[in-house]
Amino acid sequence: MKNYLEFEKEIKTLEEEVDNLKSPFGSEGISEVDTKKIKTTQEEINEKLKLTYANLNSWQKTLVARHEDRPKANFYINKIFNQFTLLSGDRYFGDDKSVIAGFGLIDNRSVLVIGQEKGEDLNTRIERNFGMMRPEGYRKCIRLMKLADRFQIPVVTFIDTPGAYPGIGAEQRGQASAIANSIECSMSLTVPNISIIIGEGGSGGAIALASSNKVVMLENSIYSVISPEGCASILWRDPSKSLEAAEAMKMTSKDLLKLGIIDEIIPEPIGGAHRNPEAIAQDIKNSIIKNLLSFENFSKEEVYDHRKAKFLNIGRDQGFSKSSSLDETGLSYKGSSIQKIKAHILKNKLLYIGVGFVLIAGLVSILY
Repeated sequence: MKNYLEFEKEIKTLEEEVDNLKSPFGSEGISEVDTKKIKTTQEEINEKLKLTYANLNSWQKTLVARHEDRPKANFYINKIFNQFTLLSGDRYFGDDKSVIAGFGLIDNRSVLVIGQEKGEDLNTRIERNFGMMRPEGYRKCIRLMKLADRFQIPVVTFIDTPGAYPGIGAEQRGQASAIANSIECSMSLTVPNISIIIGEGGSGGAIALASSNKVVMLENSIYSVISPEGCASILWRDPSKSLEAAEAMKMTSKDLLKLGIIDEIIPEPIGGAHRNPEAIAQDIKNSIIKNLLSFENFSKEEVYDHRKAKFLNIGRDQGFSKSSSLDETGLSYKGSSIQKIKAHILKNKLLYIGVGFVLIAGLVSILY
């Protein structure tokens, strides 16, 4: 049974009409199927889907990102990668079912695949903890990322979580430390790592695996430091202001691409990824292959510097670049000429004010 969102009521009515038209059993027994009417109604559905999804606000995109029928990490892993070998356990506490990890082949190239999995139905969602990872899940990922780095195997991660699990047991086992260590491990890899946000990218639970050379988002996915409901509760003490919070947080793919936080948007089929999972899986596969090829001729140091400069560049005009000077080491900041002029004026504003007064006084004395 299909699931519909609040703003899809008209589409639901039309699709139910199409299903009834396709049935050869009418009120008077077997009847002729009206193919012309079916075609006309289907075209109307497609137009409404196109119009509706072209004008979604941030909160509606959040609902699409959380859609029950939206393809999950397990689906993409099975569709995109060959000979996938599942690996389990963190070698300290246990195995976290909310994250799927293992090695597979894409375009005959070995990759480490990590996917945050929410589950398909109630039983699997409970088993997968609704995609909320515990410390043992992050430690499993760290163990496998270090293994991939040792054997120079690229890393591909699928992000889909409302956030890390906030339970007392997780906190007792070092949740914050596990997330921090996962971020550090992701940032320190000398192999390319690519992250695809397929649904929700929530808080540190997402960035722990999304600190990558390339961060790719599906068109209707979200990526934020907190959920809109959580933000509304903190700022307005009112969870019903989720729409305002979602708009203010700039959490959609278009907003994040403008801010330089992500690198690429993968367009979704009309009506969202859940309406054509096969097509979106192929598009994701093509994106992964393209991004892996872009790093094919990079050395270990270049891969590492690319990732470091990418994150240092967020919120800046030019960011940092590796120094070419022999007597300097590490990364140095490169700003635009306009930024340098502004900084110089601000630094010496008292001098410029004094010079301005002298010039004005001199001009006045000449004129009068």
